Amino acid sequence: MNERRDAVLREMGLAPLWRLRGRSQARQADEPEAVPEEPAAARPSATKAGEVSMRERQASHQPQPAPVPQPAPVAVAQSADSMDERAGRIETLDWEALEADIRACTACRLCERRRQAVPGVGDRLADWMFVGEGPGAEEDLRGEPFVGVAGKLLDAMLAAIGLKRGEGVYIANAVKCRPPHNRTPGNDEIEACAPYLARQIALVQPRLLVALGRPAARALLGVDVAIGAARGQVFRYRGTPVVVTYHPAYLLRNQRDKAKVWEDLCFARELMEKTTPA
Repeated sequence: MNERRDAVLREMGLAPLWRLRGRSQARQADEPEAVPEEPAAARPSATKAGEVSMRERQASHQPQPAPVPQPAPVAVAQSADSMDERAGRIETLDWEALEADIRACTACRLCERRRQAVPGVGDRLADWMFVGEGPGAEEDLRGEPFVGVAGKLLDAMLAAIGLKRGEGVYIANAVKCRPPHNRTPGNDEIEACAPYLARQIALVQPRLLVALGRPAARALLGVDVAIGAARGQVFRYRGTPVVVTYHPAYLLRNQRDKAKVWEDLCFARELMEKTTPA
């Protein structure tokens, strides 16, 4: 193993494999996040409250204009027919139309509290496609998947097998809007986003899909799987091979399982080499 790979493995905490680094303070993707409260409005002092003029008292009894409500995205319940129609429409979209549709989506409740939707990023003709769970706080702010601490670990994982974000790699998520407090997305939310993920895969046409975590595996396989039991197996998504491993955010709190992910990435690389076109 060359010096560059050794450095990358040290970044992943895999040099040596049995040595664990200190517990990261980064938040896992499914860990609830404290939401800061808005500061309370300043209250007038008792002295000032007693100095209100008669004109101010009279003005306070005048009718005040009602506040204008601000429009917000509203999730719309859809019938089976309309869901099929929506999926059929999404199947016809090109990249630009697809990403615009994702950003305007109101198909599930996740639209109600997002800052912005996060479509995906990377090489649109990639051989490798990595599918994560959903955007976190940083991703919701910046509009790009895997840009926080877990994203840095993912970049190290890619480098360990000779890959680089944006070069032969496309990265997307099972759901495109951040679940509140980084909770795990519900099955209904995964299903609402499924046509978007399907269209991304159809446009990229990757030779290999890597599911990062249980929600991503469900989005690709249509069933819940235990990551520990699914590791080392080859599944299929519409004919495309799928390899399942742990999500980088999970590894931030479970350092010893980084060695398992290294094994999974090596397995995926060997699988890719076996299927390299002549």
